[in-house]
Amino acid sequence: MSSETSRMKFMCDSSRCIQCFACSVACAEAHDLPVGISRRKVVTLHEGVEGKEVSVSIACMHCSDPPCAKVCPVDCFYIREDGIVLHDKKKCIGCGYCLYACPFGAPQFPRDGAFGMRGVMDKCTMCAGGPEKTNSAEERRFYGQNRIAEGKVPICAAVCATNALLVGDAEDVSAIYRKRTSSRGKGE
Repeated sequence: MSSETSRMKFMCDSSRCIQCFACSVACAEAHDLPVGISRRKVVTLHEGVEGKEVSVSIACMHCSDPPCAKVCPVDCFYIREDGIVLHDKKKCIGCGYCLYACPFGAPQFPRDGAFGMRGVMDKCTMCAGGPEKTNSAEERRFYGQNRIAEGKVPICAAVCATNALLVGDAEDVSAIYRKRTSSRGKGE
């Protein structure tokens, strides 16, 4: 990261996303997600309309001022120094307020349970684990792999064959995208 105040961000270059779902599948596999939980989704707009179809990979955007955290009655959300928005599953009461507040649909709830009970919320961790001891068995069980602690990029970006999914310091991601868009149509 380029500075002490760096903020980690995701960005999907929709001109490169080919709707292969590798990001979604790799995420589910790396974090042993139960059926019904999808931390990363691929959404296609104008599907089947020639020349207008566009796909984008969506997950938690790790907002600077996350609406999910604002509405949580038990303060289970917290923002790391690097800007990654995480949550504490031991504090979550499954109220669902975060689901309704998030414009990206990032919070996910198990779909099984008596009378539609939600259970504990799950969301993208940017492969940065949770509040438990780093790389502990407990952290792995609750949150999946902690690739950030190992100096790796999140699994979704690592498997993206077209490099559509960018992740890293917000300024660096923005610079890469600016370079890509300025060179479009110029044979590069």
